[in-house]
Amino acid sequence: MLATFEKAALEAGKAILEVYRAGYAVALKQDMSPVTLADERAEHIILRHLERDFPHIPAVAEEQASAGKIPNVRGRSFFLVDPLDGTREFIEHRDEFTVNIAYIENGIPIVGIVYAPALGIAFTGGSGGACKLFVDEHFGISDRVAIAVRERPARLTALASRCNSNAKTEDFLTDHSVSACTSIGSSLKFCLLAEGKADVYPRFGRTMEWDTAAGDAVLRAAGGSTLTTDGRLLAYGKIGQSEDCDFANPHFICWGGKKSEARA
Repeated sequence: MLATFEKAALEAGKAILEVYRAGYAVALKQDMSPVTLADERAEHIILRHLERDFPHIPAVAEEQASAGKIPNVRGRSFFLVDPLDGTREFIEHRDEFTVNIAYIENGIPIVGIVYAPALGIAFTGGSGGACKLFVDEHFGISDRVAIAVRERPARLTALASRCNSNAKTEDFLTDHSVSACTSIGSSLKFCLLAEGKADVYPRFGRTMEWDTAAGDAVLRAAGGSTLTTDGRLLAYGKIGQSEDCDFANPHFICWGGKKSEARA
């Protein structure tokens, strides 16, 4: 499965960079979030690969979901696709946008890839652990390095932007002896935790499952965890929620080397 993910992500990343370098128009979806031609091209490429290799596994993809095209995944394994996470970074010409593909089984992200085409790096997670991939100018993988979370230090490094944070984030950073705080866009925050460059990422803002699933798969494969504020592992395939729309996430905290006492 990861081989398909890699092919799909690299091809989608190439299409994204072509739009990125040529210039692009920006439209607004119904929720007023931005979308570009790159999002649409990348999603089409990824879904084509998934439908060809895994025709019986449904895929929930961000742009299709925005258009109301959502398959029934109740009680089923499925894919989650965010073809261009960090569209605002893309529009502002910051290179931290990513391609995200994940496979969900029993509510758990067990396989995932996060590819940052403008940075030439990707991260994968699966049953064999987590890896960082280096991608050359021809969109080939030039090297693979196994990664893992680091042991939790006495003074934590967090991934959160103080300039865009809220009171809950500030309280969390104060309560957990955070000595440094680094800002980075998109799902790369999960990946920095996975490769041992930070310790915690608190998210007290709204996200959707396709925003987090691929990075979460990488983090879990590297030995980390993503917990809701009541200590439960973040679950996927959340439909029929009374308090929010389908596939919306609650607030969560990602941990690197923390030894959690997570409840299922």
